[in-house]
Amino acid sequence: MIRSVFISLMLLTQIYNMMNYNSRPRFFGVSLILGLALLGFFIFKGLKTFSDKDRVVKVKGLAEMYMTAESAQTNLSFSNSGDVLKNVIQKTEHKKRGILSYLKKNGYQNTEIILKDPTVTDRESYHTEEWQNGRKIKVKADRYSYGQTIGILIKDVENAEKKSAKLKLDLVQSGLTADISTHYKFPKLNTIKPQLIAESTKNARIAGDQFANDSQAKLGKIKTASQGQISIAGRYSYGATESYKPHIQKARVVSTIVFFLE
Repeated sequence: MIRSVFISLMLLTQIYNMMNYNSRPRFFGVSLILGLALLGFFIFKGLKTFSDKDRVVKVKGLAEMYMTAESAQTNLSFSNSGDVLKNVIQKTEHKKRGILSYLKKNGYQNTEIILKDPTVTDRESYHTEEWQNGRKIKVKADRYSYGQTIGILIKDVENAEKKSAKLKLDLVQSGLTADISTHYKFPKLNTIKPQLIAESTKNARIAGDQFANDSQAKLGKIKTASQGQISIAGRYSYGATESYKPHIQKARVVSTIVFFLE
C-alpha cells in the first residue's frame, strides 16, 4: 500500500515539474485533490486487505478412482527338507518337473511360466520344541530346506482367482501340493496422481463456495494447500451379483485447502 502511494506522489511530482510556471497554481490544486483521492483509495484498499487476511475457510476435497490390474501372476511355492541335501534337491526337482508337465499339458506356454531361483537353507544345530508326555522337549529339525517357486503370468485378470483355485485343486489331486498365491500389477500411481489432485481441488472449491455463500462472502484465492497421502484399498462388494474383486483397487486422496474469503 505504501509503495503504491509513493509511486502516485512521484508521478504527480514529475508531471508538476513539467508544467510551465503560470499553469502550476491551477494544476497544483487539481493535483492535490487527485493525490488525496488516490491516497484515500490506497489507504482503504490497504485497510480492507489487512482486515480480510484473517477471513479464511478451511475445506477438504475428496477424490477417488478405481484402478483395474494390468496383469496378474500366480506363484506356486513348494519345498522339501532333510539331513541329506542331495536327496532334498532330488525330491524338490521331481515335484517341479511334475508341475511343469501339468502346466504345459493344460495349455500354458513357456513365455507364461517363470522359474525363480531356488532357495537353500542350512539349519545346522537348529531345534524345535514339541510337547511329549505333558512336557515340552527340544527336537532336532531337518538340517536342509530346499525351496522352489514357479510363477505363471495371467492376462485374464478377472478370472485369475478362479484359475488359481482350479490349479490348486488339480495339483492336490495329482499329489503335487504347493502354496499358491496370486499377485496383481496395477498402473503406477504417478499416471493417475495429477487427475486425483485436480479432482480433489475441484471438490474442495465446491465446498468452499458453499461456505462462502452461507456467510454472504465470495471465495477468494488459495492461501495454503496440502495434499494427503494417496491410499489404496481393495474393492469389497457383497451384493447378490458381485463378490470380492481383488483385481480392482481404489485410489483415494484428500486435499486440505485454505481459501481467502472476500
